[in-house]
Amino acid sequence: MPDVDNLFDLSGKTALVTGGSRGLGREITLAFAHAGADVVIASRKLDSCEQLAKEVRDKTGKKALPIACNVGDWDQVDQLADAAYDHFGKVDILVNNAGMSPLYDNLASVSESLYDKVLGVNLKGPFRLTALIGSRMVEGDGGSVIMVSSMASVRPGKNALPYAAAKAGLNAITIGFAQAYGPKVRVNGIVAGPFLTDIAKAWDMENFEKRAEESIPLGRAGDPHEIVGAALYFASAASSYTTGALLQVAGGS
Repeated sequence: MPDVDNLFDLSGKTALVTGGSRGLGREITLAFAHAGADVVIASRKLDSCEQLAKEVRDKTGKKALPIACNVGDWDQVDQLADAAYDHFGKVDILVNNAGMSPLYDNLASVSESLYDKVLGVNLKGPFRLTALIGSRMVEGDGGSVIMVSSMASVRPGKNALPYAAAKAGLNAITIGFAQAYGPKVRVNGIVAGPFLTDIAKAWDMENFEKRAEESIPLGRAGDPHEIVGAALYFASAASSYTTGALLQVAGGS
């Protein structure tokens, strides 16, 4: 029988979360620290990372390393991986959470730079970081990699098509890395539905709520903290026989 009381315990682990200073990444970072992990908080804005790092230390007593990184930049991703290992000596849990989906007027107006930026942050960065850290996990004591994908990857719409394509690619590399780095490294994905993070401030909430009642069985968007259960499951021993899985956390949408 597993030790149910400690099934989600992350004591002694080090977790790296990209896009870790806000939104779903912030909730995941705090949850991992409360579960016992030291954390590396990476995002483009160093001050946001530093603020959360202080909160982690104050509230949980765990170590927290803030690092500024644009994961769409190959060299910065390399530097992020090296900095995490230089500071903690290991990474046990990697969460590829950073993402972006800029608005555009129509598909023909999508510029090459916008397209490349969206694919870079949502797909190229996770590929490179997983390749770097996953290979070190294989050489060490193993670990868990979590990709944060989107329902857009399986239900693409006209208003976020480059993003949907990138997240579909993220689903593909989730399965591929699980095959490449097993059995020592587990690689899984959270396919997230609509969550009330900062980006929701730009939504037409009246229209969204009306559509949610019709198209989402739970009838609403998720609160950011509702991502935590899936993240802890994949990060911990609770998912010891799960890899290459894509778990929809989307209210049934």
